[in-house]
Amino acid sequence: MQDSNSSARLGNVAVLGIGHTGEAVCRYLVGLGERVSSITLFGGASSHEGEVTHELEGLGVRCVLGTEEVEGTFDLTIASPGIPVGSVFFQAAAAHSAEIIGEPEFAWRESPANWVGITGTNGKTTTTTLTTALLREGGRVAEAVGNIGTIITSRLAERQPGSWFVAELSSFQLATTRLLHPHVACLMNVTPDHVEWHGSMEAYAQAKEKIFANLQAGDLAVVSDGDDWCRAVIGRLDARGLRVCRVDVRQDPGTPCAAFVRDGRLVVRLDGAEHVLVPTDDLLIKGEHNEENALVASAVALELGVADKDVCRGLLAFSPLEHRIEPCGEVSGVRFVNDSKATNTDSVEKALTAFRPGNIVVLLGGHDKGTDLTSLAHAVAARCRVAVCYGAAGERIARALEDEVAASGSGLEVVREPHLREAFSAACGRAQAGDVVLLSPACSSFDEFHNMEERGELFKHLAAERVAAGRLC
Repeated sequence: MQDSNSSARLGNVAVLGIGHTGEAVCRYLVGLGERVSSITLFGGASSHEGEVTHELEGLGVRCVLGTEEVEGTFDLTIASPGIPVGSVFFQAAAAHSAEIIGEPEFAWRESPANWVGITGTNGKTTTTTLTTALLREGGRVAEAVGNIGTIITSRLAERQPGSWFVAELSSFQLATTRLLHPHVACLMNVTPDHVEWHGSMEAYAQAKEKIFANLQAGDLAVVSDGDDWCRAVIGRLDARGLRVCRVDVRQDPGTPCAAFVRDGRLVVRLDGAEHVLVPTDDLLIKGEHNEENALVASAVALELGVADKDVCRGLLAFSPLEHRIEPCGEVSGVRFVNDSKATNTDSVEKALTAFRPGNIVVLLGGHDKGTDLTSLAHAVAARCRVAVCYGAAGERIARALEDEVAASGSGLEVVREPHLREAFSAACGRAQAGDVVLLSPACSSFDEFHNMEERGELFKHLAAERVAAGRLC
């Protein structure tokens, strides 16, 4: 394992949550031997006995299940990311612990060298994956970890010396950090999301900004210049005297460190030295937001010493991720695109820029987060020909779109359907040659599906059926 703090005793440790994170942390703690005096897993109110708890108990972990009551005294508690800081469960654990932190903070303390941290409301997964690919193209050993799906603690024991962790970090995870210190930290954007978890938009934004809390003069902050929240962060980072790479796809920020598009090409400038990269039209990932993702990933790779030619080669080879503006077939001149990962309004607005205005049939709906729909309605009415609204949020979205159509005179057709399957059929029935049928829901999936992946898989299955049949209807 790389650069472990292996001599530090942890004492009595509690773990909150019996999901994948809690299990991985418990298994890692078991492997630390005498550094840990005891391990107690508090599963939470809905937890119950099962194969995992039986295995952990066999390894010496004490499992407390079916309750959010916490008893005992602990030197350290490690909380799973789904447990809100303000919850009764979290606060009960904090009252019985000398310190309570989240899993990424714990993983960093165990292996602190060579971290890249990436956060933001949208674009985290694409940028994390692309950054990892560019580092590997340049001969670095790099692994994408964190919110992207690989629990960081689960990779500590096998981490190679000199390797890089490229960590996608959610606001949930960052809320419980204190010492976390990546060498390069990136903030893609901050738009309304998870406000119900954090309690306010301000608290959500503050959690995102914690990724920069421990940066020092030799580190690099990469920050989008695209929204007011991020611009305020840039001002605070400048006031600390940090190196800040401003990212702006529309113009050169004119600063010593910057990433931007000039004459149709990606350009990164670090400490005054420019790196002119590939034409934006040659990227396989489309849309202005993906140009921004590519700029952030390129800035990180160049900062870490990857050669320009390797960055360019990696950029040109990178394909769209599953469920993120993912092409999934064409029939009768109509393309199907799966953007199930677009679970908030800002993500949808950015996705729409990847396609020709007036030729988009968009599917919107799912579990209603209660977010404001004004900006989404404006973007959909301006760029889409048809909007099919479905699911629990479908009616509210449809009404917002109809209000926008009435105010703007847009020719958008608004359709209502109960579920995704019916919405897909309605979209196909209205699509014309040259159109794209786009699943970009602006909502989470929990009214109809277990997760956004399951939703995307159904869309792809329905599209594959039409492609195989050779007809839309």
